[in-house]
Amino acid sequence: MRRALLATAVVLAVGAAAAPAQADPTGPAGVHPTLRSSLVAFYDFDHPMPGDPALEADQGRSGTEIELIGGGSDLRVQDRAYPGGRKVLQTGAVAGTANDRKAGIWSASGVRTLRAYNAAEGATVMGWYKRSMDGPAAGFNAIGLTGVLTGDSDGHAVRALLELIDVNGTLRLVALGRRLDGGNSQTFAATEDWRTLLPKDQWVHLAATFDFTSGTMALYRDGRAVEGFYTRNDDPWLLNGPGPYVTTATDPRGIKIGGSFPWQGSADRNPCDCRMDALMLLDRPLTAREVANQYRFMNRG
Repeated sequence: MRRALLATAVVLAVGAAAAPAQADPTGPAGVHPTLRSSLVAFYDFDHPMPGDPALEADQGRSGTEIELIGGGSDLRVQDRAYPGGRKVLQTGAVAGTANDRKAGIWSASGVRTLRAYNAAEGATVMGWYKRSMDGPAAGFNAIGLTGVLTGDSDGHAVRALLELIDVNGTLRLVALGRRLDGGNSQTFAATEDWRTLLPKDQWVHLAATFDFTSGTMALYRDGRAVEGFYTRNDDPWLLNGPGPYVTTATDPRGIKIGGSFPWQGSADRNPCDCRMDALMLLDRPLTAREVANQYRFMNRG
């Protein structure tokens, strides 16, 4: 069974290479023009792949289609995260089954369309989120939002991740990054209460930036920087060792959205009972002004 799942994931990864023709060469309308050259992937859940509505086409430059897992096209629901928005992604755990609702792509050999994160200096993960849960699912300590996997990931380990996770006994909104495959992660955690940052059943725009050369990260909510702190004061990214200070030179094994293990038939580790839209993956850490510009650009419709 496991072998069949991996084979399916590899087919999806190979298929992603053909998707650039689906993207608008001038860039997605919802993306600020100054960011379009850095946009690796963009998912607005209004673009099912022709012939297979269980796949969502990438409107970014990489053409990395993702699978809507645990429900296919039914995971696209009507809602409006921002002016001009239409369909959004609905994720969440499904009681009594292994097919939790989530999205993403995974390949044991790496997803070559995500090569922008191979030996990368930085990244940004950004999107609109509306949470409906009151805390992590029973038995878990985190709520997964959106992340880029490492080159050796089992479907959980990440290079760049936006999520909610327990930090010293308190659930917090965090940016979690890992520079080296198999290496340690660093976490930048928001100081403010997560329920204030993500009010229940309300749309908010979130962004996490990662600078792998300097070892810095940042969080943003509705275009404004979020005060926070690093959970480690040592050198988890090994920036005091020999350079260059970039991520491991491997293609990421995929993208995870709404939890972990982005393939059919896998129960989740950190399911998110959430709605999401306009998910953006960029190949550099955006500045505070760029994040604010993107938020305002989308908000004006």
